[in-house]
Amino acid sequence: MRLKKLMAVAMSSMMVLSLAACGSGEKAATDGGTGNVKDDPQVTLVMAEVNPLDTIVGQTDSAFKEKVEELTGGSVKIDLQASGVLGSENDVLDTMLGGGGTIDVSRISAFALTSYGAAKSSLLSVPYTFTNRAHYWNFVKSDLSDDFLMEPHDIGLGVRGLFYGEEGFRHFFTKSEVKSMDDLKGMKLRVSNDPVMTGMVKALGANPTVVAFNELYSALNTGVVDGAEQPIANYKSNAFPEVANNLILDGHTLGAIEVIISDDAWDKLTENQQKAVMEAASYAEDFNAKLSESEENKVLDELKASGCKVTEVTDKKPWQDACKDVTASAIKGNEALYQKILDLAK
Repeated sequence: MRLKKLMAVAMSSMMVLSLAACGSGEKAATDGGTGNVKDDPQVTLVMAEVNPLDTIVGQTDSAFKEKVEELTGGSVKIDLQASGVLGSENDVLDTMLGGGGTIDVSRISAFALTSYGAAKSSLLSVPYTFTNRAHYWNFVKSDLSDDFLMEPHDIGLGVRGLFYGEEGFRHFFTKSEVKSMDDLKGMKLRVSNDPVMTGMVKALGANPTVVAFNELYSALNTGVVDGAEQPIANYKSNAFPEVANNLILDGHTLGAIEVIISDDAWDKLTENQQKAVMEAASYAEDFNAKLSESEENKVLDELKASGCKVTEVTDKKPWQDACKDVTASAIKGNEALYQKILDLAK
């Protein structure tokens, strides 16, 4: 369904361009048969990423960047700034939503928009929603996700989603060994500024502590926090095993990611460039789906081989039961929509 919508947009854009060319008596010059008009204005979009480029998300960003530049014949350039050089995720969102104009595109955690009033986005971070990767990708490829992507634009935040991806299930990692949910009790666990995550950590008996992602390594090293949670690949690529070498595979949420663009940046693009960006978004989405699972399995093997203490959670029901109130609160008012997400597992 999403592909049909994209093709409809593409056909509409091509008709507009064709009519415009005929009306002006000018021939629309194309580049390499891609349908990209050579006289499209040159646009550079600054893109923020808090993780290094060798991570799953960093590689996904790079794939998107390269495909945009290819499909636009170079008329749209993506200036990809990784490793948090443009600030934390919240800093980046504050800049984009504040209309500063210095950051045009960003890869964010899908739940990051929750604290800015995006109620639908919060459903993606409800604990133990997705039973497996296939369940999540059923959501991404459904018509439901189109509405989720446009939610921040529709509620006036000044940004819109381009595509979804994921970086694997998120798990807790700690300085001292954790063999069960009970071992988390009393621990100071780092959280982002997200009410659902904060509620989940409290429900599990730990103490949520807000720490910026780019300060997390130091916070773990100095004992400001006892642990945190991340997808496996990010855990390793950010060198967290050096300061917290214990991992418990509870899989509380899938690390859903989203690439967003400011409305101002979107409006700078011609219809032809917008079409190319959306084609690149579809490409990057598929690229991410193929990369994430294989990369996660590889990294987990490397962690075990390096001496990381990895604990499997064979029975997640106690964890799910502990989070029931958090789930009920997070989906309040959107129960029917949340059920549609759950039904996609079938």
